[in-house]
Amino acid sequence: MTTTALPDTDALRARADEALRRCGAQPPTGGQGVTARTPLTGGTLFTLPATTGDGADVVIAAADTAFREWRTVPAPRRGALVKRLGELLTAHKADLAELVTIEAGKIHSEALGEVQEMIDVCEFAVGLSRQLYGRTMASERPGHRLSESWHPLGVVGVISAFNFPVAVWSWNTAIALVCGDPVVWKPSELTPLTALACDALLGRAAADSGAPAGVHGLLLGGRECGERLVDDPRVALVSATGSVRMGREVGPRVAARFGRCLLELGGNNAAVVTPSADLDLSVRGIVFSAAGTAGQRCTTLRRLIVHEDIADELVARIVHAYGRLPIGDPFRADTLVGPLISTAAYDVMTKALEAAQADGGKVLTGGDRRLRDAAPDAAYVGPAVVRMPGQTAIVREETFAPILYVLTYRTLDEAIELHNGVPQGLSSSIFTQSQREAERFLAADGSDCGIANVNIGTSGAEIGGAFGGEKETGGGRESGSDAWRAYMRRATNTVNHSADLPLAQGVNFL
Repeated sequence: MTTTALPDTDALRARADEALRRCGAQPPTGGQGVTARTPLTGGTLFTLPATTGDGADVVIAAADTAFREWRTVPAPRRGALVKRLGELLTAHKADLAELVTIEAGKIHSEALGEVQEMIDVCEFAVGLSRQLYGRTMASERPGHRLSESWHPLGVVGVISAFNFPVAVWSWNTAIALVCGDPVVWKPSELTPLTALACDALLGRAAADSGAPAGVHGLLLGGRECGERLVDDPRVALVSATGSVRMGREVGPRVAARFGRCLLELGGNNAAVVTPSADLDLSVRGIVFSAAGTAGQRCTTLRRLIVHEDIADELVARIVHAYGRLPIGDPFRADTLVGPLISTAAYDVMTKALEAAQADGGKVLTGGDRRLRDAAPDAAYVGPAVVRMPGQTAIVREETFAPILYVLTYRTLDEAIELHNGVPQGLSSSIFTQSQREAERFLAADGSDCGIANVNIGTSGAEIGGAFGGEKETGGGRESGSDAWRAYMRRATNTVNHSADLPLAQGVNFL
């Protein structure tokens, strides 16, 4: 079903302006290069000046200078900056969520959840600031101590995408800062307002905690700004979230200057549903993972691999659930599906559905554009379910829109082969009540993804676990567990506290 009332662009502009002011950001007063739009109406909110090449150099130079001081600050004191950031994010949770909904089109509960994720990762990073552990190893030489230590790496460049305009930045920034690394951020040009608000809050936190100037920086613009971070040798690590195409360019360019990369790229995520699965639970997990955020998460469920004995019943339930999804104004409490980021995204979705049908697929529901009269420049669409005869070329691609392809299988080995038979390897799940099936899916010869779940969908990761994927997803890891190590450099230390000089491996010399 579709809700028909939508806010107008002028009202959204006023709301964005007020939210920016409350966060301490200077509302845009004009400029060229970056246009802030809202997918709710497709209208323009503000135009902002883009960061010039010289401006980017100034920001990166300031971060490089700040690193000389910031790396010597004890990690628990660096944690005080992140603690203060978390406090400010808590105080301005509603303001940031307002901007996320206005700029990215997320339903408001998801926008609030994204800001809560920022707060959570700040709490995690504060604790981490007292746990950047090295280790001591047994030395083969008498009177020697062998250990390793971890040190700040350098300036971290963060390139983020529109679909999580604030959370991914916080994953990198909170952890990089406690690790001793200044951060320069190039947000998506589709979500500059959320970036202005976050940068203002981090600026307040830095001032309140006495951090050096330049410990954070912001580059607003498109490809040129990203290239500055990718090619500048002062940027020790580039953490980039985006398409596989982008990763193919970023990775080699950073490697050419012997920098480090942390890549979070495409996902073509699948769920296997076995005959033993709880279908009520499965439907809830599948519908949220496939239709949530209008199919614009990197962890969105795009392929459903269901046993042929239960396929008809499960698909019928999903189609029924899709027909009841409220689509429309993401600020309404009862809305579950907001707009795509742009009409161009809808065009891509349409072409994918046409390709699927050309391959013998049958669209069971969705794919239609809604609210065209109320918002001709916006793209509200019905999430689509497509029954496919096999894993064709279009199924193996990631289409960043709410399309769920349904495939069937006979044996679990066949299901896992289908599951792994795509170039991407981010998130995966299995719905089963069989421990044997669950363990098989989680085993070394099971899911080949960086995230493998049992009886939950593919999306909705917690910050405590390392986030990232394999194959064309890039291999990076962000957020929890030991992902902090990507932001530091390791040193192996040997201390001889004896009066002798034995050599390793029994070598004799002099």
